[in-house]
Amino acid sequence: MADHTVAVAHHLDRIADRGYTIVENAIDTDLLDGLLEDLDRLELELGIEPCTNRFEGHRTWRIYNLLAHGERFRQIPVHPAVLPVVEGVLDRGCLVSSLSSIAIGPGERAQPLHADDQLIPLPKPHPAVVCNTMWALTEFTEANGATRVVPGSHRADHDPDPSSTIATEPTEMARGSVLVWHGSLWHGGGANRTDRRRVGIAMNYCAGYLRQQENQQLGLDRELVATFPRRLQELVGYGVYHGLIGHIDKRSPLEMLAPSTEHRMVWDA
Repeated sequence: MADHTVAVAHHLDRIADRGYTIVENAIDTDLLDGLLEDLDRLELELGIEPCTNRFEGHRTWRIYNLLAHGERFRQIPVHPAVLPVVEGVLDRGCLVSSLSSIAIGPGERAQPLHADDQLIPLPKPHPAVVCNTMWALTEFTEANGATRVVPGSHRADHDPDPSSTIATEPTEMARGSVLVWHGSLWHGGGANRTDRRRVGIAMNYCAGYLRQQENQQLGLDRELVATFPRRLQELVGYGVYHGLIGHIDKRSPLEMLAPSTEHRMVWDA
């Protein structure tokens, strides 16, 4: 337990200083292989085609709302090597904001620089309200489109100009590693100059008092959410933040999944 606490503290220090960290070799090979198989299957079943805009890319395949598409994806938001770091950046009341795959194909250009919280109308810099992660299902290299970052930019008082030329660094990492970053960090997908896809899963979180990027409550059938472990049910929004935000008639939404669930409201404290 002590080693785990030290590791989390190290990653939190890195995020505070540089805006990001890499949790090396966090994911086991069996899960990585299974996730790649699932993504290949879904691409065929859902008829996924490359995106058609500058931001998402023209040679990039994306699959959204992954929690609705199989058991393996449910392991991602609650992974013990990653979630404690995210909770340290936000807090335990954080939510799943979105869960999607990003496969950058050969010939794709670099994505415009952006900050993941730039649509949130708060003056910068501000405490983290978004904390996002990228799971490397394949190796991430500078040549194949590793996510590029501007270290320390999470402390800037403005968002990046996507048309300007700004020096970036590639977050190269081995397959199975996970990039974790502050939502204000300037970053973007890299250009893929190889003949193979760079495949990652974007597991994004937000503070419990923010609206999620993907509408988890409408995008996931309640019957499906009822099969999730308790922590994942809370993460997709079936909980109450600080005993107040998200309640239904002074009751936790968890009671919609399990009527015996009890949750104290802030007034009862």
